[in-house]
Amino acid sequence: MSLQHRSLFFLLHLFTLLVSISSFNPNPRFPCQPPYFSSYEFCNTSLSVTDRAQSLISLLTLQEKIQQLANNASGIPRLGIPPYQWWSESLHGIATNGPGVSFTGIVKAATSFPQVLVTAASFNRTLWFKIASAIGIEAKAMYNVGQAGLTFWAPNINIFRDPRWGRGQETPGEDPMVVSAYAIEFVKGFQGGSWRGSGEFSDRFGGKRALRGDASDDERGDRLMNSACCKHFIAYDLEKWKNFSRYSFNAVVTKQDMEDTYEPPFRSCIEQGKASCLMCSYTAVNGVPACARKDLLEKARNEWGFKGYITSDCDAVATVQEYQNYTRKPEDAVAAVLKAGMDINCGSYLLRHTQTTIEEGKLQEKDIDRALLNLFSVQLRLGLFDGDPRNGQFGELGPQEICTSAHKMLALEAARQGIVLLKNKKKFLPLNKNAVSSLAIIGPMANNVSNIGGGYSGVPCDPKSFFDGLQGYAKLASSASGCTDVPCDSDAGFREAILTAKKADFVIVIAGLDLSQETEDHDRVSLLLPGKQMALVSSVAAASKRQIVLVLTGGGPLDVSFAEGDPNIASILWVGYPGEAGGQALAEVIFGDFNPGGRLPMTWYPESFTKVAMNDMNMRANPFHGYPGRTYRFYTGNRVYGFGQGLSYTDFTYKFLYAPRKLSLLGSFTGTSSNNVLDQRQGLDYIHIDEVKSCISLRFYVLISVTNVGDMDGSHVVMLFSRAPKIFEGTPEKQLIAFDRVHTNSYGSTEASILVDPCNHLSIVDEHGKRILPIGDHVLSVGDLEHMVSIETY
Repeated sequence: MSLQHRSLFFLLHLFTLLVSISSFNPNPRFPCQPPYFSSYEFCNTSLSVTDRAQSLISLLTLQEKIQQLANNASGIPRLGIPPYQWWSESLHGIATNGPGVSFTGIVKAATSFPQVLVTAASFNRTLWFKIASAIGIEAKAMYNVGQAGLTFWAPNINIFRDPRWGRGQETPGEDPMVVSAYAIEFVKGFQGGSWRGSGEFSDRFGGKRALRGDASDDERGDRLMNSACCKHFIAYDLEKWKNFSRYSFNAVVTKQDMEDTYEPPFRSCIEQGKASCLMCSYTAVNGVPACARKDLLEKARNEWGFKGYITSDCDAVATVQEYQNYTRKPEDAVAAVLKAGMDINCGSYLLRHTQTTIEEGKLQEKDIDRALLNLFSVQLRLGLFDGDPRNGQFGELGPQEICTSAHKMLALEAARQGIVLLKNKKKFLPLNKNAVSSLAIIGPMANNVSNIGGGYSGVPCDPKSFFDGLQGYAKLASSASGCTDVPCDSDAGFREAILTAKKADFVIVIAGLDLSQETEDHDRVSLLLPGKQMALVSSVAAASKRQIVLVLTGGGPLDVSFAEGDPNIASILWVGYPGEAGGQALAEVIFGDFNPGGRLPMTWYPESFTKVAMNDMNMRANPFHGYPGRTYRFYTGNRVYGFGQGLSYTDFTYKFLYAPRKLSLLGSFTGTSSNNVLDQRQGLDYIHIDEVKSCISLRFYVLISVTNVGDMDGSHVVMLFSRAPKIFEGTPEKQLIAFDRVHTNSYGSTEASILVDPCNHLSIVDEHGKRILPIGDHVLSVGDLEHMVSIETY
């Protein structure tokens, strides 16, 4: 967008924020307030959501309709409808990024959970759901006192495709199956999935409470506590790299990659998560801006069953004309996005240009009515037109539900489970807390809590630095930054850091990234530690009495090959952005109060990967062009650490207790293709998934025994992969089909039962974007253990 428009948008955003702060009201205004405004048909809770929404639309003038098409929707005083701010953020706790949230009222803070990538490293669906439920409760509680809206723009479910991406930290990682699973759990939990039709709410620890309200069972099934938004649709994972900017970037994506990488998280978020919002991105996809991709927006509604509203990313409609140059005039951009199926614009572009678009005949009022039906329907499902929210189903939620001991304990547990142990030579960790008389904590992040949550954070309840957490485990603890900040442009502080380390019995160096290195609108150019951090780590390691522990912060993968090979560095831990309880969680792991079990949700590439063009969206390797591919499914190069890598203080072994050896497709396909379903051209053998009569009938269970063969209790992530026959170039090296986090006692065993759906888990995607099931030997693997399942047609 032009500098003028970007400045205007910033000023409007600032004005909105100031207005929201100055107008804080513990008893917020609401529509349908008696006695003057409660008799409208749209206030009648006995009518359907659609009938109520259409009734409201019929009462509005064209100008009133247009004023609803921005995130800061205007009030309609004559109908008793106050203004509404659609933009609030809740990525890993209630955040300050959106103008819909204020921390200046009675609520001064909210629970800050670990950044999404860290939470994803737990590979624990139950934990994901509990976190989302807790965030949802705090969001509703803040709404009830006028400090938040009910529509939140999270989760970020783009694939962490390139290690340099500044927003990879916000995502659940690189694997579409994991990202999909996270999306489902977050949306269900945040939107009130714990709310029972009986009128009870099941809290995150299994407790129940009665909720007020007299909605029918049918209405309850459609109601929302809050609205979650799947973003950014689609193929968005570049901020600013060389001459490429997210505002003008055209993502060229093959049908194959679209089907098996970019679309699955959004499809799952909608089909299984039942998300009520979808955000279209700045990116153009194959030449057409995402917000103008009618085919993709209609696919979400018509094929995936999306039931909600579609918002643009902030000022993404302006970029259609000003950056993408897709249209000649603003009015053409407005017409393109509204006719494509977008409903609301974050920003002022539609407010400024919709009237003239209609006057020029490029848009009709019915196009606006279509958008308003989606917008008002979501507001109605949220109960915004049901009268006083304090009398609604969630009306009792208030400040007492925020920063509770249960939520803070959940944040601590999430940080514990997300920490990944990457190196532990000769079982250096855990440290014996009774044997540590003095401890030195070195590094620019050691005693700094400002960025401990990562991007899209709020005001944490009770943040503790890494030093705060660790000093309680030593008789004497000292710290030195070594570098004045994370960019570490100077070694002036090295001498103090080295002297501090020399005096201590044990040394922990905390290095890595913060938001100065990776964030929205800022990608990295290197995978190495920033500035002189590598020299700081090596110098301290060489000077210390004993081997040191290296702790890595940040979301993006780091090439720490030097540390992996340094004999003076005994252990390496990745903590990412662990949230407000990260300091305590790290201390518990280092001193053995918690046995680490996290796994990396992304591949850690060597620095040489930076030679790969970040704008190349292809997932699959192309050896003829020296292209190594991306993510563990397709990458063919060297790794620093692999996807799913993570150690424990104990050891685990696996055994397949049950899995079939053969799977017959006889009678399971329709035989409608020209080659009798089996396509044997060019020596390929496969069956098209859409020609399978019943995928359910092909499902089978795999039963795996997990044995803890060490002397420490601990949880362990079981990851089941499949490897399909390589029937064509671009077949995945392997793909994750299931995961579960199980707890085992020392020298004890537990069992994991996994349902395998061959149509989904054993299928692959061909170059035409069609899902096929290869005939032949499929390998199931867990750890180093493999089991062959032969799929046959007889």
